[in-house]
Amino acid sequence: MKALSDESRLRIIRLLMQGQHSVNEIGESAGLTQYNVSKHLRILREAGLVEQEKSRQQRLYSLAAAFTEHLAENKNVLDLGCCQFDFTKLPK
Repeated sequence: MKALSDESRLRIIRLLMQGQHSVNEIGESAGLTQYNVSKHLRILREAGLVEQEKSRQQRLYSLAAAFTEHLAENKNVLDLGCCQFDFTKLPK
């Protein structure tokens, strides 16, 4: 839940729902510095929501397979029992 408690991380999740992106692409789209994007991605990776893949000199980020599968099965809604996150209604 802590991983999803920040609006910037929610924007990153929404962006990654569209496909794989680099830190620079995420920063440009989300209006964040590279440092802040890296910090948010670390938190999302530790929570098991995001995966990284190394491609030459850069790292590409995407949603974790299990998380993507869960969202697909539940119409983009993550139900934690205490609360729900509807990823179709996240801030852009």
